[in-house]
Amino acid sequence: MTVAQIDLIHMISNAGLVVQLVLLTLLFFSVTSWAIILIKSRYIKRAFKQSSEFNEFFWKSRDLSNAFARAKQLHGSPLARIFRIGYAELKKTSQSGSPSPATPSQANGGNLPFDTKFAGIDNVKRALRRAINTEMTRMTQMVPFLATTGNTTPFIGLFGTVWGIMNSFHGIGLRGSASLAVVAPGISEALVATAAGLAAAIPAVIAFNHFMNKIRIVETELHSFSADFLNIIERDILRIERRRQ
Repeated sequence: MTVAQIDLIHMISNAGLVVQLVLLTLLFFSVTSWAIILIKSRYIKRAFKQSSEFNEFFWKSRDLSNAFARAKQLHGSPLARIFRIGYAELKKTSQSGSPSPATPSQANGGNLPFDTKFAGIDNVKRALRRAINTEMTRMTQMVPFLATTGNTTPFIGLFGTVWGIMNSFHGIGLRGSASLAVVAPGISEALVATAAGLAAAIPAVIAFNHFMNKIRIVETELHSFSADFLNIIERDILRIERRRQ
């Protein structure tokens, strides 16, 4: 252990009770933030990798049932999850009398009225919209804590610093001396709180901005895939209608 580390431990152990409580609070924020950073990094990395894998498989596949089977294997992919929900809703509308495309280039329109077919698509749209909202809630879970950490910990640290400096000046008044030897230890102990606040805030702010950027990319991909999926269904229905006319 270096001299600087020993001095830092000595300063913290000799700090006032309020400053120590501030440092413990900052430690809680810092540890929690780093835990969230590690968890969300793994989660988002997995989501990007598996979503890219599913998207590639989907557009190469000629059968939605095969894509559905593949989607069930990719548990970490938001794209696969919204497809599963959309496909399940499509099957429900098919069983209740609405159209059910079998492939990205085929559909089974039956003899149902044209309006009835598109009413079934409305159900799929609503299901996909709910699924996207659910995925975005899951993606952003715990991330706001990083913003809270970045916004509040500098002020918590500043509070500890101000309190420590107040105690230092109070001690100066009691001793009747304002020499550097008297002032420096108390002020240096107080400034540790500011440093701790910044140490907790800076990684949290960087991670928050990084995660939100990644989440916005995922959200865009989900909306794009949802629109493409619906276009496939609608295009196949229109193709069958033209053939029947």
